[in-house]
Amino acid sequence: MKQYRIFNKRNLLIASCVLFLTAGSNVLAQSCNKDRKVQARALSEASYKKLNDIYEDIGNELYDSAYADLTKLLDRAGDDYERAIIHQAMGHVSATQEKVDQAMTHFRTALDFDVLPNNTQFQLLYQVAQLHMIAENYEEGLVTLDEWFCVTPEEQHTTAAYVLKANAHAQLKQYREGLAAIEVAISKDDNPQESWYQLKLAMHFELEEYENAGDTLEVMVTRWPDKKQYWNQLSSVYLKLKRDNQALSVLALAERRGMLETESEFLQLANLYQYLDIPYKAADTMQKNITAGNIEASRKSWEQAANAWYQAQELEKALNAYNQAGQYSDDGKLHLRRAYILVDYERWDEASGALNAALEKGGLKKRDEGNAYLLLGMAQMRLKSYDAAQKAFTEARRYDNSRRAAGEWLGQLEDEKSRAG
Repeated sequence: MKQYRIFNKRNLLIASCVLFLTAGSNVLAQSCNKDRKVQARALSEASYKKLNDIYEDIGNELYDSAYADLTKLLDRAGDDYERAIIHQAMGHVSATQEKVDQAMTHFRTALDFDVLPNNTQFQLLYQVAQLHMIAENYEEGLVTLDEWFCVTPEEQHTTAAYVLKANAHAQLKQYREGLAAIEVAISKDDNPQESWYQLKLAMHFELEEYENAGDTLEVMVTRWPDKKQYWNQLSSVYLKLKRDNQALSVLALAERRGMLETESEFLQLANLYQYLDIPYKAADTMQKNITAGNIEASRKSWEQAANAWYQAQELEKALNAYNQAGQYSDDGKLHLRRAYILVDYERWDEASGALNAALEKGGLKKRDEGNAYLLLGMAQMRLKSYDAAQKAFTEARRYDNSRRAAGEWLGQLEDEKSRAG
């Protein structure tokens, strides 16, 4: 990368800058600025008039013409001050045309004459730092920017300069230095920009500083409450920190604000409710979002809702959800699960329907199939459908695990039929 030679009194300034930057002394920072004194100068009347004409061309976007005229004017320049002013103008034209290297060359030449007033000299130094950043010469940019920080008084250190410094450090993966700079920028501004906090957050993540990332996101959701990504990120950070209740609170508040949109977001909320043993809210979140189309209706989603309803002891809702899940299944396993619940509650007619559905869909393990026929026989017997019960028990005898029980139930069935006359 191109290095620019800095000489004369500016070398002394840089030496004092190094001491200042190492020790962090405000006194040395002020001395940097005070050490530079230049004699006030003015352009000749002819050069002043010509430069005015050239700037009119620049205002009219006649850049090539302006640059050519500046080149001619440079050949006739009377002293270093005029040369510095002309190189400064040539740098501005080059920068406007996005000729970054050329612009830096002109600005550096103007600086090296060391004759411009402090404000102009230091502003050019800052522009060189900016151009280095644009050219992705971040190390050179930081050297130049630190020089600018050194030679300008602290009250002139803008938030933009600290943001520029933070971005350069971030690009170089110097996240600790970048955080120091962006935190100064934020502290100096009554209305810090969102992008500054985004940069700060990104660097905390890079350093795996999740506590600090959480603190930053808490500020961001307060300042920009309509940005759902910050709510999601804050919830994720809380989960990373094992602050699960806070993670749930943030995500639930985001839902109430209408900020959840994707299936994964709604599923995350339902899963958090389930994980924290709040099954009613888990089931309600699942079912209402399946119904609304926010979560795809499928065996898996309805089964998750059903399990949560059952855990919440909402029997009717659980049964309905299991039935819905069964509609999306290629086998009868979920209908069998529903049947077990119905048998437990002695709802024989519904249990019979669920068992028939399970057997009709099939796909059951042999053991489950034998149990299904056994339960179906029991249900039909309770419903006094003796022929259907006998048929079911007879089928159950074909399976090893249910053979003995089915034989006993067939005996009971014969006794009951006899008593019934």
